[in-house]
Amino acid sequence: MRNCFHPEPQTRCTARAKPLPDDAKRQQPPSVTQGDMAAGSGSVDMDPDVARRLFEEGATLVLLGVPQGTELGIDCKSWQVGPRFKGVKMIPPGLHFLHYCSVNSPGCGGEVGPKTGLFLSLKPRDVLLANWDPKEEDLDFSASQNEEEVSRIRATLRDLDPHLGPYPYEVMRKWVSLTDRLSEEVASGLQPLSGRVCAFSDVVPELQLRHTKDRAEQPRNDSACQSMREGLDRLPRMKPREGTEMRFSVIPEKKYPPGATPAEVTQCSLDQSYALETVLQRHHQLQPLNLLGELQFAFVCFLIGNVYECFEHWKSLLALLCRSEGAMREHRELYLGLIGVLYHQLGEIPPDFFVDIVSQSNFLTSTLQDFFQSAEAPGVDGTLRKRAEKFKAHLTKKFRWDFEADLDECEPVVVELPEGVTVD
Repeated sequence: MRNCFHPEPQTRCTARAKPLPDDAKRQQPPSVTQGDMAAGSGSVDMDPDVARRLFEEGATLVLLGVPQGTELGIDCKSWQVGPRFKGVKMIPPGLHFLHYCSVNSPGCGGEVGPKTGLFLSLKPRDVLLANWDPKEEDLDFSASQNEEEVSRIRATLRDLDPHLGPYPYEVMRKWVSLTDRLSEEVASGLQPLSGRVCAFSDVVPELQLRHTKDRAEQPRNDSACQSMREGLDRLPRMKPREGTEMRFSVIPEKKYPPGATPAEVTQCSLDQSYALETVLQRHHQLQPLNLLGELQFAFVCFLIGNVYECFEHWKSLLALLCRSEGAMREHRELYLGLIGVLYHQLGEIPPDFFVDIVSQSNFLTSTLQDFFQSAEAPGVDGTLRKRAEKFKAHLTKKFRWDFEADLDECEPVVVELPEGVTVD
């Protein structure tokens, strides 16, 4: 395997399940069986006529050669692949997230590799065909471009039925609530050019050092380091392999316009509307609400895909939105949508998760406190203000967060510079 690291612990959104016993599988109707894929509830309680219609109209993923024991899932649920597994059926049309982890055989330690995922946009009766590449430990979808092969698979779907696990409809509502603002276009523009969302970055050295002369010019590492800093400086500088980087909106490091005065810098730090408008104009000019889709993309890739980089981007976007009081008056629909997005996202994070990551430096409470204070400012739409008040009451009751703490001590200090001096 490429890596023997264990992935991040599964969150509440990604349900884990144990394989079904063989006798339980035999008792299920062929049209709704989980096959060898394994299901937490044992079977899908569904009317046979409904199941038949979903089988005929839903999309199908035919995944051949996936090794037994592989952890594989779609959207908010995952399974451990059994020996007869050949894909997933009855998938509703729309955007979905397929994710999987390669696993070593028990004789080789049984280590689980990092999670890989990809977004798929499926239409009714779509058939996508992929073969497992044992060398790359990845799914190869190139066979889906072969119309003759896809037609052959489509003609034999009835025969494949016992080997196809049905889409987990019990988590469909949850998946839709987490991605209702995320379109195929937005997801395609954000995910890496490689088409894969990987939990661990694929990095290469900035300096390739292909020749002996190149290596000879580098600092020698044959002496003991005198400090941690010296040790870090000796490590080779790495960068993401081309085509594997997330393509998120770039949030300006400087939240103020060029040539801003100290007072303007302070104002732009308190109200980051200038930086938010910059992001909207550069990346979402035609459809500002797509910024909510980007927020959902980052959250899903972190919560289900275990990509920590996406969590950092989610935090940055959320802080920018919550600290832009002026933009709240100009973009009513954007902020009404933000409350709905956060309501579902925060509802999917396990309570103990806040202690470990989300609540570091009270990030969420302080950021949302800024948001609620801005929502009470003059000129903010009345509907938005009322909805923000209800959301605040909901969070206070559910998480017992205190949004009434005094933030005056944390406000930036205005520093007057000599006359004629500006900040670039």
